[in-house]
Amino acid sequence: MNIEVAVKQRKSVRAFKPDPVPLEEVRALLDIARSAPSGGNLQPWKMIVIAGEERDAVVALAQRALNENPRGEAGEFPIYPAEVKEPHRSRRYKVGEDMYQILGIPREDKLGRLGQMSRNYQFFGAPVGIFFVIDRSMGHGQWAHMGMLMQTICLVAEERGLATCMQEAWGMVRQSLATHFGLPDNEVIYCGLALGYEDKDAPINQLRTERAPLDEIAQFKGF
Repeated sequence: MNIEVAVKQRKSVRAFKPDPVPLEEVRALLDIARSAPSGGNLQPWKMIVIAGEERDAVVALAQRALNENPRGEAGEFPIYPAEVKEPHRSRRYKVGEDMYQILGIPREDKLGRLGQMSRNYQFFGAPVGIFFVIDRSMGHGQWAHMGMLMQTICLVAEERGLATCMQEAWGMVRQSLATHFGLPDNEVIYCGLALGYEDKDAPINQLRTERAPLDEIAQFKGF
């Protein structure tokens, strides 16, 4: 698989097979991905990779935390700005409506939509979860570099026949996760990532998000 195919083929998978991913395969994937770009070679990232009983414990932790505090723990690093302006607001709205349409969950079915949202905290059935940790002293540039690591993981996974879903939703239980993993105060979890094998029969995996035309997002000068 070449890079162009991997980039265009990658998508957020929201239904996985229960088939386990061998530790050796996970380690091989991450060993390749650690060559991702890093400004000044700071490599500002750490990862916590979970499976099996530890994964189940984290899923249970998230359920307890959100039952106690449905508003979540996003705190100092909210998932979205307080006000999402156009055209970004419409893009966000459309992908949600497209997803629920595929699933046959109408807008008035609030419980159905909440139920789908809650699947984030089960890694959408994926057998492996990865959490990305960064030191609070790092700046926005280093957060961007961690994003490059995440994208590299997703592309390497695609090439190796695995599927992924990057999950900022785990930021809603950030403090509970930090306590569970015993992180020091200077470290914070950014988000999670689901890793496994795609359930190709699941309707939700038909979803392909739209992208703005190139000339809407890029200016070409001096050519």
